[in-house]
Amino acid sequence: MPDFGITIKPDMSMERLLSLTRRAEAAGFNYGWSFDSHVLWQDPYPLLTLMAINTKRMRLGTLVTNPIVRDPSVTASLLATLNLISNGRMDLGIGRGDSSRRVMGKKPATMERLEEAVREIQALTRGDKLIYDGTAIQMTWAKTQVPAWVAAYGPRVLGLAGKIADGVILQFADPAMIKWCMSFVQKGAEEAGRDFRKIKIMSAAPVWVSEDLDSARERVRWFPALVSNHVVDLVSRYKPEELPETLTAYIRDRKGYDYHHHAEVGSDNAEFVPDHIVDRYCIVGVGEGASAQAA
Repeated sequence: MPDFGITIKPDMSMERLLSLTRRAEAAGFNYGWSFDSHVLWQDPYPLLTLMAINTKRMRLGTLVTNPIVRDPSVTASLLATLNLISNGRMDLGIGRGDSSRRVMGKKPATMERLEEAVREIQALTRGDKLIYDGTAIQMTWAKTQVPAWVAAYGPRVLGLAGKIADGVILQFADPAMIKWCMSFVQKGAEEAGRDFRKIKIMSAAPVWVSEDLDSARERVRWFPALVSNHVVDLVSRYKPEELPETLTAYIRDRKGYDYHHHAEVGSDNAEFVPDHIVDRYCIVGVGEGASAQAA
């Protein structure tokens, strides 16, 4: 059986955040996540603290942080502290960085920096001694390595996820696209001598339940627009034949993206996204009438 999770956009009241978190755990959700984009929204770590002390079972984490905005040793300390508060229920969701970097006019991290940061956070949260920028450091009070989920789109970072991660984060609900991505994760795992079957797969996609399909699409159209930022980045770094047309075709009519309206319902950012892409990237509808691609 699949696990289910809820992702909190850190722009709501504390009352609503806690209500949604408690209701999700009571409904059987196994994961609770918070965005990490410190300029656009509230910082996730105080929110994750509140989520931790108001739940008993759900695993909690960032979806996603990056290796640059915070020094990895700081991220490790935050997660290790929250592990103590939550009795070992914290996960690390991490990628190269998008909105938290680009809204400040800065670029995402390199793949090499991402790999280095994941390994550093893993080592520090399990209490290992680490040579960090030439100096030996150790969080002697940290005892439990946090599971690491790597957000990825391109073949190289997907392969890295297979090499080092406990889980991979994919931002769409299209089974065909997920299958394409997982082929690179599997290759990376096998090259590293890891058991691919033990790597978890997250389809981090929005869901909107409604009998009015047009209304449902409008509520989640922002999501493929958000994903388009990563697709544009991929197109700049890979040859056309290295990427599936089903992933890249829809960005041809994209005119730009305003990060100040990131993940915003009704934003002009999403005007270029057609209905069939919404149906492939998201889960919309009611029961058996939900998006056929996601069913």
